[in-house]
Amino acid sequence: MITADTDAGRRFSRFGRGSLMAFPTGSVYGEPWIEVGEDTMIAEWTSVCAGMMPGHDLGPEPVLRIGDRCVIGRGSHIVAHSSIDIGDDVYTGPYVYITDQNHGYTDPDLPIGRQWPVNLPVRIGAGTWLGTGVIVLPGAVIGRNVVVAAGSVVRGEIPDLCVVAGVPARVIKGFSPEAGWSRLTSQVPD
Repeated sequence: MITADTDAGRRFSRFGRGSLMAFPTGSVYGEPWIEVGEDTMIAEWTSVCAGMMPGHDLGPEPVLRIGDRCVIGRGSHIVAHSSIDIGDDVYTGPYVYITDQNHGYTDPDLPIGRQWPVNLPVRIGAGTWLGTGVIVLPGAVIGRNVVVAAGSVVRGEIPDLCVVAGVPARVIKGFSPEAGWSRLTSQVPD
């Protein structure tokens, strides 16, 4: 187990008091560019990585920030190259995948694996819940207190206080102080 008081925890840019990463871990590298807030729990078999592989110099600032009081579900993968910011009180189900990098494919004559990757920052707002198997793609901006249904693929911008589902994820419920939570499309059951 990794905590703020272990040698492994001290390798991180910050590993907050009361936080832990359960054993066995998945892949963990680029710790100098990873911040973990206080009272956060990262479940077993979870990979938390910064950079393409161990040993990359990613500059002076952390590229992966996980807030206070978060829970990252078992078997999840968070892979940062330029900027992933996960707000406070974010919960994920198991097997969630979050990345800020995708393969480039602009040159149709060059194999995709040999093209330079594209990085786009990712931000997940405070109080959000990502269901089992959610995938968050580069450039996604998820608002605060959002529910992302299991198996959804998130890209683009998601507003605060809503429920999203699907591939790609679309808003299916929203919240207003007057009406509370209400369905936004007639095709989606309550």
